Amino acid sequence: MSAPHQGHRFAAFRHAGYRRYFFARFLAYFAIQIISVSVGWQIYDQTRDPFDLGLIGLFQFLPSLVLILVTGSVADRYNRRMIMALCMMVSTLCAAGLLILTLTGTFSPWPVYGILVVFGIERAFLAPASQSLAPNLVPAEDLPNAIAWNSTSWQTAMIVGPVAGGLIYALGAAVPYVVALCFFAASAVMVFAVPKPAQRTSAAAQSWNTITAGFSYIKAEKIVLGAISLDLFAVLLGGAVALMPVFARDVLNLGPWGLGLLRAAPGIGAVGMAIWLAAHPIRHRAGVLMFIGVALFGLGTIIFGLSATPWISIAALVVMGAADMISVYVREILITLWTPDELRGRVNAVNMVFVGASNELGEFRAGMMASGFGAVHAVVFGGAGTLLVALLWSIGFPQLRRIDTLNAPQHAE
Repeated sequence: MSAPHQGHRFAAFRHAGYRRYFFARFLAYFAIQIISVSVGWQIYDQTRDPFDLGLIGLFQFLPSLVLILVTGSVADRYNRRMIMALCMMVSTLCAAGLLILTLTGTFSPWPVYGILVVFGIERAFLAPASQSLAPNLVPAEDLPNAIAWNSTSWQTAMIVGPVAGGLIYALGAAVPYVVALCFFAASAVMVFAVPKPAQRTSAAAQSWNTITAGFSYIKAEKIVLGAISLDLFAVLLGGAVALMPVFARDVLNLGPWGLGLLRAAPGIGAVGMAIWLAAHPIRHRAGVLMFIGVALFGLGTIIFGLSATPWISIAALVVMGAADMISVYVREILITLWTPDELRGRVNAVNMVFVGASNELGEFRAGMMASGFGAVHAVVFGGAGTLLVALLWSIGFPQLRRIDTLNAPQHAE
């Protein structure tokens, strides 16, 4: 970082394009959380089957997997700002579809799954474009600060969105979808207002090598491979989000408002950690801290799964969120700073599939296990698996463990 702005907690907001981008992302993530809580509660209220909750994640993840060779190339060849704006418009239409199903009394799992597939397609294009757009809006010295605030935006939405979704849902099942629709529309307007950024587009003719360049780069760069795969397997095993309606209703005896609190608790810890990191960026032993964060995430998952007391469960989720933020912060800075701009879309497309697999596919794993063995066993098993992953990856990727500072790419041996 340059000396004048090093450590300044609002350095990224000096740039007008980033400010509009930041608030657009916040509204979009806020709307996503409202919809996630509302859809999960409505479906579980109808079927009382945790397997159906797992399908919610699966149908949102599959489009990212199927389109992985397309979405990254699109983000590298075309205007990332325009891609993001068009995706927000598609999200607006999806929210409208859920609203219509609710108002007409036709809300049922399979029509909803169809809309969630469209959501998944939209997010498959949105993720690499939006992730790759941020470095085009701020100079390199302000990029770690921008990444920290991007994480804060997401996690703040994770806090406020689920609570708002639970409270708004109590006003009527259609109300959350009206609010989400308005937020998506406002987000699209803000993205259109972002000045066209400087972007190094890929001019190479399309071939198998150019399409798969993201995979080739990640395979060759062991630091990036280790960071992405660590998150994939840790959250794939440790994620318990899909089962929160089960814990809220059947384990902790809470209602929609309590579900909102459970969904918000990881975000509370994550936002607190993200704000701390924005003002006090990690300067040394980043790799070790990343592994410690993953291990604490697994431990918190085990405590949450075993707890039958609401305040203990919420405290465990807060710790999980704070620990996960450390891992997210290190991973995103590594991926962003180590990847050339003309490759960022394709690398981020692969990264987003891994993130999607760890979240949505992790939800499917949790729902499937809970259906067969019970929610508590599914969560505790996942937390133990996360601890094992942290240990194995610290041994298998010593280069990642030895990463010290995040200010510039290093090739640790």
